[in-house]
Amino acid sequence: MSEPPTTRRSSNRTETTPLGDHEPIRRSIEVEYWVIDEQGRLTEPGDLVEASPGVEREFIAPLLEIKTTPCETTAALRNELFERLNRVLRRADTQDKGLVPLATPVNEDSIADLPSERTRIQDQIIGADFEYVRHCAGTHIHVEQQPGREIDQLNTFIALDPALALVNSSPYFRGTRLTTGARSKLYRRLAYADLPHQGTLWPYADDTAEWEGRLERRYNEFVTEALDAGFDRETIESCFDPESASWTPVKLRDQFSTVEWRSPDTALPSQVVRLADDLVEVVEQLLDAEVRIGGDTGRITDDAVVLPAFETVQTYVDASIQDGLSSDAVRSYLDRMGFDVSAYDPLAHELDTREELTEEHARQLRLEYAARLEQDVQQARSVSAD
Repeated sequence: MSEPPTTRRSSNRTETTPLGDHEPIRRSIEVEYWVIDEQGRLTEPGDLVEASPGVEREFIAPLLEIKTTPCETTAALRNELFERLNRVLRRADTQDKGLVPLATPVNEDSIADLPSERTRIQDQIIGADFEYVRHCAGTHIHVEQQPGREIDQLNTFIALDPALALVNSSPYFRGTRLTTGARSKLYRRLAYADLPHQGTLWPYADDTAEWEGRLERRYNEFVTEALDAGFDRETIESCFDPESASWTPVKLRDQFSTVEWRSPDTALPSQVVRLADDLVEVVEQLLDAEVRIGGDTGRITDDAVVLPAFETVQTYVDASIQDGLSSDAVRSYLDRMGFDVSAYDPLAHELDTREELTEEHARQLRLEYAARLEQDVQQARSVSAD
């Protein structure tokens, strides 16, 4: 099927470097893992946060985040992530704890927050729906902004959002099958149902001024909601700014000078590194290509990056959440957009064996996948040593 005529061209494309003569593109990862005890029960990380640089608490008690620094190569990113993970796992082993690479805890009734004014504001604004966020563990991938191509890069990441299907890692919420990508549904469709502009994927942007205007509008809406909930402006503004008060899955980050993709689930670290590498490869291609928006299918070739209409992207996103890589349309789309789909084996499809899971089965699964994560780290370190 031939591609329909394109309807729009990204507006701020400039030639900033000669063909094929680009600086290395830096990338970094932030990945969250559930912490469990020897019986598979959720627990607090304790001093695991002191095991390595880049290890932090998240806003809920049993979640740990591991961050890398910006790295110029996939090998450097892999080495740093796996080294930091290995340090955490060594300490966890002495305490009979484990890290679970699943996007939800599978079956858990309620999860406690860490005390925080920022969390208290969100809890009041979002209300009971904020409980959905507490059951989500994800991955954020940062890719360095390319001068003069920032909006091309942002728009391309928006078009690539269906690639979340490559690492869907849990279909369950509170023991019940929700959908293939349960975290994406919890986060986008349920938690921010009453603040739809905050958590959903935003349309393509024409330029950075349009993007900044969106951030300001969303921030003003958020501040108004917080004021209505009884918080004072000084407290709100001390906890949030326009960049940090929106949870849209793709963000232009002025603070880090990156484009951040927040959609992927937490997953095995080897899967996350592969995904980051694939994103960087797409950015490398668009530097020497024309980026166009329009049509119904989308494709990446040697000389063009064609992004489908935003409505089409939304259709693929819905299928990625609902069916994941079981969707032929999603697989075909991601293949055209430069991904080797056959290289991915999402954990959600392994887990998706029944409609209901007991608490006992959930604990067993957490223990099983904590062991899988350890194997993934040890295998990568063995390959690196060779």
